Amino acid sequence: MLNFRNDYSEGAHPTILEAMRENNLTPVIGYGKDEYCAHAAAMIRERFGCPMAEVHFLVGGTQTNLILIAAALRPYEAVICADTGHINVHETGAIEGTGHKVIAVPKQDGKLTAADVLAVVRSHPDEHMVKPRMVYLSQSTEVGTVYTRHEMENLRAVCDKHHLLLYLDGARLASGMTAEGCDLMPADLPRLCDAFYIGGTKNGALFGEALVLVNETLKPDFRYMMKNRGGMLAKGWLLGMQFEGLLTGDLYFTLGRHANAMAARLRDGLIEKGYELAYQSTTNQVFAVLDKDQIFDLTTEASFEVSKNWDATHDVVRFVTSWATKPEDVDAMLALL
Repeated sequence: MLNFRNDYSEGAHPTILEAMRENNLTPVIGYGKDEYCAHAAAMIRERFGCPMAEVHFLVGGTQTNLILIAAALRPYEAVICADTGHINVHETGAIEGTGHKVIAVPKQDGKLTAADVLAVVRSHPDEHMVKPRMVYLSQSTEVGTVYTRHEMENLRAVCDKHHLLLYLDGARLASGMTAEGCDLMPADLPRLCDAFYIGGTKNGALFGEALVLVNETLKPDFRYMMKNRGGMLAKGWLLGMQFEGLLTGDLYFTLGRHANAMAARLRDGLIEKGYELAYQSTTNQVFAVLDKDQIFDLTTEASFEVSKNWDATHDVVRFVTSWATKPEDVDAMLALL
């Protein structure tokens, strides 16, 4: 069975598994207070050019989003995102469960603009409505598109003007930052964001995300919130150890480039065969318009997700490549198509 369902079906990059094997029986202090987490945090601060940032390691993306947003917002404050955003679609009401409204803006390309944010602020003028306080982005977006430096700078400017926090979900950061059309550099993220996270689960780690807090107001008592919300892993060194491996050399971004290259191979093959693409993704997600009957037949040979209905006879299928996808896997998928 060919796997194009997601980018976390495989285990971990061999470098990470070897490091975990070598240190398996070494006694380590728990709850993220270990030397591996400390070293990985230092590596992140250096790589992303944010020497004063706090770095916290958590298990997964939904947990990271929930804890950060719950910690950052007052009870009456809300978060703005594109309607395709992960916190709006794929987190089972986790943000609303903390008492915070998600203000979803319809976006065909999955990207918020400064004008979108301004419109939301103006439509929530007083205390009879929730108060917009945070803008949530993801790089790459849920439809595979990416933000440019200019777009991010415009968003930062509107956030500054209206006293909004800017938070970036980096579940697929490696893919987004190495994609065609993305001119953002690692050091741009702490300059433009109040907080962001570096995704490991979808880029070569067994599990784990590294949350980077830049804004000083987000730092006090954050570990209390992590513990309160069930996000403090007793064996926290397992997270730090994995990010040490990912950030050694250029491995983290190399894995993202590979995933993108495999997606480009698939995308080019689909276009050559005459298939229509639903989104202009340049990252590791490819959205193809396929006949419904064809989709049914393909499910016996390959694993993928149906993203949405296209018309009476067609659906949009999402193919996702990963750090572990092989060229021959892509070629086999194209042969089936």
